[in-house]
Amino acid sequence: MLRLALRTLRTRTGGFVGTLMALLLGSAVLSVCGILAESGLRASLPPERYAAADVVVAGRQTTRTSGDAQRAAALPQPLAERVPVPGDVAKRLTAVDGVTAVVADIGVPAQVIGGDGDPIPGVNGTRSTGHNWSSTRMGAYRLAEGHPPRGNREVVLDAGLAERARAAAGDTVSLTTGAAPERFRVAGVAALAGTPAPRRSVVFFSDGLTRHLAVRDGAADALGVLAAPGTDAGELTRAVTRALGRPGLDVRTGESRGRAEFLDVAASGSTLFLLASAVAGNVLLVSVLVAASTLSLAVSHRRRESALLRATGATPGQIRRMLAAEALAVALLGGALGWPLGVAATYGVKDRLAGYGLVPPDFHLVIGPLPAVGAVLTAALTAGTAALVAARRANRVRPAEALGAAGGEDTAPGRGRLITGGLLALSAAALFAAGLTRKDDIAVLTGLANSLVLVTVIAVAVLGPLLSRPAMRLLGPLLRMSRVTGHLAAANHTAHPRRLAAAVTPLVLAVSFAATVVFAQTTVQQASGEQTRSGLKADHVLAAPGGLAPGAVDEIRDLRQVRSATGVVTSTVVGTAGADGSGRQQLVSLGAQGVQPRHLGDVMDLKLRQGSLARLDAGSVALSAGAASRLGRGLGDTVPLRMGDGSPVAMRIVAVYERGLGFADVTFEHSVLLAHTTSHLDTSVLIRTEPGAVDGDAALRELTRRHPGTVLGDRPAAQQSPRQAANAWVNYLLAGLVLVYAGVTVANTQVMNTLARRREFGLLRLAGSTPAQVMRMMRWESLAVVLAGVLTGLPACAPALVLVSLAVNGTPWPSVPLVPALAIVGSTAALAAAATLVAARAALRTRPLEATGARE
Repeated sequence: MLRLALRTLRTRTGGFVGTLMALLLGSAVLSVCGILAESGLRASLPPERYAAADVVVAGRQTTRTSGDAQRAAALPQPLAERVPVPGDVAKRLTAVDGVTAVVADIGVPAQVIGGDGDPIPGVNGTRSTGHNWSSTRMGAYRLAEGHPPRGNREVVLDAGLAERARAAAGDTVSLTTGAAPERFRVAGVAALAGTPAPRRSVVFFSDGLTRHLAVRDGAADALGVLAAPGTDAGELTRAVTRALGRPGLDVRTGESRGRAEFLDVAASGSTLFLLASAVAGNVLLVSVLVAASTLSLAVSHRRRESALLRATGATPGQIRRMLAAEALAVALLGGALGWPLGVAATYGVKDRLAGYGLVPPDFHLVIGPLPAVGAVLTAALTAGTAALVAARRANRVRPAEALGAAGGEDTAPGRGRLITGGLLALSAAALFAAGLTRKDDIAVLTGLANSLVLVTVIAVAVLGPLLSRPAMRLLGPLLRMSRVTGHLAAANHTAHPRRLAAAVTPLVLAVSFAATVVFAQTTVQQASGEQTRSGLKADHVLAAPGGLAPGAVDEIRDLRQVRSATGVVTSTVVGTAGADGSGRQQLVSLGAQGVQPRHLGDVMDLKLRQGSLARLDAGSVALSAGAASRLGRGLGDTVPLRMGDGSPVAMRIVAVYERGLGFADVTFEHSVLLAHTTSHLDTSVLIRTEPGAVDGDAALRELTRRHPGTVLGDRPAAQQSPRQAANAWVNYLLAGLVLVYAGVTVANTQVMNTLARRREFGLLRLAGSTPAQVMRMMRWESLAVVLAGVLTGLPACAPALVLVSLAVNGTPWPSVPLVPALAIVGSTAALAAAATLVAARAALRTRPLEATGARE
C-alpha cells in the first residue's frame, strides 16, 4: 500500500499540492506558537551583577493563588512588580554550612541628567537603575577608577553611563530618583569584567542611602549566597532551600540567576507563554478544520478511482490504508517544510512584540525540537484522521454501485451528518444563551465569542450540503439573469451541493473568524475610548517614563492656577475568577490604579453604580462592574487579591463603577497600591486648572523644567495605552494569521474543485460551448460561492459580536468600521474568484478530446 500511495502522489500533483500547502501553513503557524511558548517558559539571560553568587534567592514572580493558600490554580499568573525577599531570610542563610556571606541587592530608580536637562538613556535606550555598592560582591563589577561611595552625596557610575554622561571620578553629576534632580559627586567608575557592555546601566549608591530611597523595611530585591571554596553546589542549593522555610521564594543557580537579575525577562517570559498558549488554541482548531476539509475534498475527487479499485478486488481496508499512507506522507513533508518557515516568521513576530513592549528588545528565542515535533505530529494526526474518515465515507458504497455513481454525487446528507450538525447548532445556541447571563464579564464573553464562532463555523461545514439548497434558492434568480451561462452555473451548484459546500466553508471560516476577532477589538477600543473621554475631567496630565515622586503632586497643588490634582499609580493585581471542576482556582490579572479619593472627583469620574469612592481606605477597594462579575463579588463583600509584589490582601468592596475599560478594573487608595510597587513612584498626575486661569499652562511648563524627563500633555483620553495597543496588535495578528491561512485554503479549494472539472469542461466544448462561455459560467459560479460565503460568514459571527457589545457597551450593536469590513470581505472574495478563474483558464488549455479522457 505504501508503494502504491507514493506512486499515486506522483501522478496527482493537483490534490497533492493543495493538501501540502494546507498542512505546511498549519505546521508553520503552530511552530510559531510553540517557539514563543517554549521561549516564554525557558526565557533567561546570563547573569551579570549576580554572576559571582553561587546561589541567588529571589521572590517568585508568579502566583498560583490570589490570597487563599489552601486552593492553588492550575495555571499561574505573572506578578507585575518585583517580589521582595524579607529581611529575616538573610540571617537564616548565613547559618547554612558552607556559606561565607550573604549579600543583599537593593534596587531603586536612578537616572543621570544630561547638560540639556534630559535624562541620559541607559544601554539600548533603557532606563538606568540604582543599587547598593555592597551588591557588587555578587557580580563582576570592579572599580576602574576612584573609590566606593562614602556618603549620601557620592555615587559610582558604570563605565558606559559615565562615558555617555562625559563624567569621570571627581566630577559632579545631576541625578534624579523620581523627585527633583540633586547633585552628586562621582566617587568612581566601575566596569563589568569580561563583558563589553552591561545589559542595564547602573548607578551605585552607598548602602545607607539605597535603603533610605528603597523604603522597604529591610527587604531586598535578591540575596546572593557566596560559598566557601570546595562546597558542593548541589548540596548547597538543597541546604539553602531547606533553610528558607517559607513559600514564594525561588532558589536559582547557573544561568537561571539571570531571571532573578533581569525582571523584565522573567515577566515577559510568563506573559509570552500565556499569549502563545491562547493564540495556539485558536490556531490549532482552525488548522485542524482547514486541513481536514482540504483532505476530505481531495479524497472526494477520487470517487472513480476508488470505485475501480474496489471493483478489481481491493478491500475497503486496503483503500483506507492507501489513503492514510498518502496523507501521512504529505503531512510529514508539510510539517518538515513548515518548521523553517515558522522559525523565520517567529523572529518577525518577536520584533513586533518588542516594539510594543511585551518583550525586551534583546529577548532570546529558544529554538528547540519540541515545537517542531509537535507541529509535525499534529499535521500527521490531522491528516491521517481526515483521510480515514473520508475513506470510510467512500467505502460505504458497494463496488458495482460505486462504478455506476462514480461520475455523480450523493446529494443527500447522511444521518450522522444531520445529527452532528444539529448538536453543534444546539451547542452554539447554548453558548449564546450562556453569554447573555454574563453581560458584565468582558473576559468570559470574549472567550465565549471565540468558541461560539468556531462552533458555528463547524456546524456550517457539517451542514453545508443541506444549507446549499436554500442558498441556491436565494441565489438562483440572480444567476439566471444570464440566460445561458448563468443557468448552467445555477444548475451546477444545485446538482453538486457538496462541492458548493466545500468551496463555501473556507470562505465562511475566513470571514467569520477574522470579523469576530477584529470587530470585537474595535468594539472594546471604542468603548474604552468613550469611557476615558467621558470620565476624564482633568485638563492636563503630567507623566514621566520612569515615574514621578509622590511629592510632585504637592508641588502642583501649590500652584495658584491649579484647582485640583491627584497622583495616579498603576499596577496589576491577581484575583480569582472562579473554580473549575477539580476545585482549582482560575486566576486572572486585573489592571489596578491607586488614587487619592479626596481629590478624585475633580479629575476623574468612574461613573459609580454602587457605594462611594470616598470610603476608600487601607482596607477597602473599588471594583469595576466587569471585575465584580468576574470575581463573583459585590458591594460589601471581601475579595482576596494578590498584589503586584506578591503580597496577599483581603479588601472590603466599598464601590462598584462602570468605567473599568477606560481606567482600571481595581481602584485602591493611593498609598495602598504605591507601597506594593517596585519603584514607589506615581505613573502620572491628573491636573485640573482653575476656570479662567490664563497662565496655567505656563506655570505647569515651568514645573516640568524642574523635573527632567516629565511630559505635560493635554487631554490624553483619545490615546491608547501601550498595553492596550499591544493587546490590539496581538488580536489583529491572530486575525491576520487566520485570514492568511484560511485565504490560502480558499484558493486551494477553488483550484482543486476547478481542475477536477476538466472532463466537464471538455464535454461542454464538444457540445458547442466556446471557452469564453465556459469562463462566463465560472464567473457566475464564483459570484455564487463568494456571496454564499460572505452572506453566511457575516451572520455566523453576529452572535459572538453581540455578546461582546453587550459586555462593553450594554447594547447589541458592535463597532464595525467600514474599511476593515471591506478588507476582510474583499480580500477573501477576490482570492476565491481569482483562484477559480485562473484554474479554469488553465483547464481550458487542454484540448476537448484530451480533457474528456483525462484522469481525475
